[in-house]
Amino acid sequence: MCRLLDVLLASLSRFLFAVHGVVTVWRVVAVKEEPLYWLLLTGVALLGVEMAVTLKCTRNAEWKWFSPMVFLYLSTVIPSIWFLELSLLQSKLPVNNSSGPELHPLARIPIAAAIVELEPENWVAGLEQTMLIVLVLGRWLMPKGDMSRDQLSQLLMVYVGLGADILDIFDTFKEPEVQTNQTVVYMGLGLFSWALMQFPLVLTQTQQGEPPQGGENCVARLPAPPVTSASCCSNEVWSLLLTVGLQDGPFLIYRLYLMLQEQVLNQLMIFFTCKNILIVLLELYRIFVVQCEQRFGDSELGRAAELSYRH
Repeated sequence: MCRLLDVLLASLSRFLFAVHGVVTVWRVVAVKEEPLYWLLLTGVALLGVEMAVTLKCTRNAEWKWFSPMVFLYLSTVIPSIWFLELSLLQSKLPVNNSSGPELHPLARIPIAAAIVELEPENWVAGLEQTMLIVLVLGRWLMPKGDMSRDQLSQLLMVYVGLGADILDIFDTFKEPEVQTNQTVVYMGLGLFSWALMQFPLVLTQTQQGEPPQGGENCVARLPAPPVTSASCCSNEVWSLLLTVGLQDGPFLIYRLYLMLQEQVLNQLMIFFTCKNILIVLLELYRIFVVQCEQRFGDSELGRAAELSYRH
């Protein structure tokens, strides 16, 4: 029964990713008027193969540290967002003021008429926002693997926060000083793609609870000798390092560049820059605290084990 439920959830989450991927690529084909862009669907087309391999090779229908499903979905959506944003940039340039192609066949369908008539900016913004919603819902629906419910809920909350921060990068494209600056748009899209690489990684910030050591059925055992930790950092530290390296650090540099080089000085830009500085400082402080506590705990454990062996 559990296996059947895992298969159902795996199919549902991949179907959700596939639907959004198809809609995004369809929009690219409609804007570019070139059928060759349907090749962007290669990523979501491989989701069926990926699901079969995952169900066959894993015990809980999900990989432990990396999600190939999310990676394949992003391999379709990220290039599509690039093409749409660059097309939007071209439409803003003085040499090209076209408003995009008319989608007459779909406009004849009453239900789709309002969607088809959306402005290109609204189309792109809608696809970007729904992409992050789909990432959260897809992670929620897919089998949780070896994660506990507490870890899954925490991961989903982290995803929501990451998604909101990532979407802020597109607001910088609307600043009058840089809205036609190709360098800024390329930098922003690069940071957007770089930050999304957090989603295929499954690093939760909670540790699995250790089994209770007490109880009536426990057998007295000699304490184990001190064991050297296999990893220098805990899951929480790795998660914080990834967040600093993939998102908060690059975003801070990007906003400082906009303020100092492009002279984008307004209340929101100053606020988000100060927020980025504060977040990076807090994350570095948290990493320092966790590492100090871990080293102190390891040293105390080693001393206790050594004293136990002497007695």
